[in-house]
Amino acid sequence: MTDFCTLFDSNYLTRGLAMYESLKAQCTEFHLYVCAFDDTSYEILTRLRLPHVTVIPLQEIEHARLLAVKPTRTRGEYCWTCTSHVIQHVIDTFGLPEVTYVDADLCFYANPALLLEEFKLAGASVLLTEHRYTPAYDMSRQSGLYCVQFMTFKADERGLAALAWWQERCLEWCYNRVEDGKFGDQKYLDDWTSRFDGVHVLRHPGGGVAPWNVQQYRIELGDGRVAANGVPLVFYHFHDYKFYEDGSHYLGKYLLEKKIIELLYRPYVLALQRAKDAVRTVCPDFNAGASQKVRKLTTPFWNLMNRLKGTYNVYSSL
Repeated sequence: MTDFCTLFDSNYLTRGLAMYESLKAQCTEFHLYVCAFDDTSYEILTRLRLPHVTVIPLQEIEHARLLAVKPTRTRGEYCWTCTSHVIQHVIDTFGLPEVTYVDADLCFYANPALLLEEFKLAGASVLLTEHRYTPAYDMSRQSGLYCVQFMTFKADERGLAALAWWQERCLEWCYNRVEDGKFGDQKYLDDWTSRFDGVHVLRHPGGGVAPWNVQQYRIELGDGRVAANGVPLVFYHFHDYKFYEDGSHYLGKYLLEKKIIELLYRPYVLALQRAKDAVRTVCPDFNAGASQKVRKLTTPFWNLMNRLKGTYNVYSSL
C-alpha cells in the first residue's frame, strides 16, 4: 500500500479528481488522503464516495497556531502554510509509516512506485524533487531549488525532525513574495540536504517534469505509454494552466512544443471535463475553477501574441 496526501478547495476540485483518477489508473494499491479546503469540496468529495480516498475537513487539521496566522495569509498562502501540517496530521491520525504529498495539479502516467523504489533503495527518510529549470526559466534564486509537488516523509526520527522544522518555519513566515531569502513554503527546502540527515533528491528523470523544464525532454508515445527522454514519464505538473468560461485555455508562459500539447495538455483538458461531469452527478450546478481573463484580446495582433504566450481553444487551436 502506497499512501499519498493532498489538499485543495473547490476551485481545484476537478484538478484534484483528475490527479486521483490518474493515480487509480497507474497504482494497484494506494490510498489518497485529501484535506478539503472548503465546505463545497468536502461535501462533494464525501458524496462521490471515491474508492481509496479518505476526505479530511480543513477544520480537523486547524490547530490554534494555524488559526492564529490564518487572517494574515491569503487563501493560497494559507494552503502553503498548511501543507506540512496536513502531512503531519495524516501520519499521526492514521498511523502511517510514511506518506507522499502530491500537488493537486499533477497527472500520473506511470506508477509512482518507480520513484519510491529509488527512495527506498537510498535508505532515506525525506524525498525531494528538483525544479530542474530550463536555463531560460531558471527561478531557483527566487522560488527555490526544490518544488513542493511530490515529497515523501518517513515517520521516523529523521523524517519527523525535518517535517517539524518545516512546520515551524511556515507558521513564522509563508507568503507569496521573495523576502530575506524566503519564498512561500518552498525556499525553506534549499539547504535540507545539509541541514538534515536522510534527505534524498530524486534522480529519476520521469518525476518532476513540468512546463519550466519540459524543453529539456523528448516526449514521445510508445506502446501506449508516454516516455520522457526514453524512460517512463511518471508525472507531469500542470503548473499555471488555466481554463476560462469561454472555453479557451491558458497553458502558461513557457514555450511548449506541439507534441507536448497534443500528448499531455489535450488529454489533461479532457480529464478535467470528465472530472467536472462526475462532480455534476452529485452537484448539478457545480461550475467552480474557471479563471477570469484580465483583458479581452480581439485584434489580430493580440490574438497572435496570445497564441505565442500559450492561450488556445481546446476545440480548435489546441
